[in-house]
Amino acid sequence: MSIQSESALTRRKFLGAMGATGVVCVTAGLVGMPSVGDAADAPAAAATPAAATPPAAAPAAAVNIDELIAKDLGPGTVALEKVKIDTPPKAENGALVRMPISVDHPMEADNYISHLAIYVDDNPKPLVGMFEFTAASGKAEVEMRIKMAKASQVRAIAKTNKGKLYGSILKIEVAEGGCAG
Repeated sequence: MSIQSESALTRRKFLGAMGATGVVCVTAGLVGMPSVGDAADAPAAAATPAAATPPAAAPAAAVNIDELIAKDLGPGTVALEKVKIDTPPKAENGALVRMPISVDHPMEADNYISHLAIYVDDNPKPLVGMFEFTAASGKAEVEMRIKMAKASQVRAIAKTNKGKLYGSILKIEVAEGGCAG
């Protein structure tokens, strides 16, 4: 056997080394796997996700949703108008609940929707999405898929550039075992 054949990189050695490197990267957490509810599959065309992952919040049992909304969007009374959550009240699969949300509000240079936040009251981290808009966005609307472990109220709260809050609340039932009947 010659020296050249012992040190030459063969296809088998190369693939073996790459496989071992991949296992080390996944084990070390260097390669992330996307999951349902990530911001990457959430926003519609013009929306910019402001928070891919919500900030570490207190456990769900201690969270007051009204306080969380005031902290995230500012204080004020939420007028339950102008925001539409276009989701059926029963979800067949809690792992993929489709959530189209639109806001019927002008998007003019001095009067527009600047933020849209979506909360699921009974999730461990209620804030599931925060989107930012500008007047150039043209329309305040997003569509995302979220995870829901159990039935809960979903709140979509929109904030104007002037600080007014509009919202909608929808109770969504999540079928266990994938049967919403």
